[in-house]
Amino acid sequence: MNVRNIIAFVLIIASLLCLYPGLTEPMLSIRIAAKIPLIGDFELFERTQSVIEAIRSLYDFDNNLVATLILIFSVVIPVLKAVLLLIVLAAKKWRFRRHIYRFVAAIGKWSMADVFVVGVFLAYLATASEESISAEIFEGFYYFTAYCIISILGIQIMDLREIKRTLSTYNN
Repeated sequence: MNVRNIIAFVLIIASLLCLYPGLTEPMLSIRIAAKIPLIGDFELFERTQSVIEAIRSLYDFDNNLVATLILIFSVVIPVLKAVLLLIVLAAKKWRFRRHIYRFVAAIGKWSMADVFVVGVFLAYLATASEESISAEIFEGFYYFTAYCIISILGIQIMDLREIKRTLSTYNN
């Protein structure tokens, strides 16, 4: 394996290490309060959740379609993509590697993890500008953002031509 593919391997592992806390640690806290004369602030709503807790809550409140979409695009596809990229780096047959890489490229377009991060950030900005609504981003957001960036870097650095050259010399 050349240096680029070793770096890609390390980045894919690092992205998985960021994905787990990105899914399980609190991501966003939203608090809604009203100012009532003579009483002061009266809290109407407060929730701090991780991605996994949000999925669970959506299922609990029968928002199954939204919960399933978040589960697929923010959990299943990112994990599947990382595992398949590790297989691409480790597989012995070039044709097998090429098919898996093409599949990863196809599902990568459907991976909405980066869009999810932007959505959370926009929700934070929108609610932070309201006087009666406060929002706070927690470490889960930063881990998830790191996952997105590191995983994209890993794919971009990967050198498939080197894999093909190595295999053709190895097979001759």
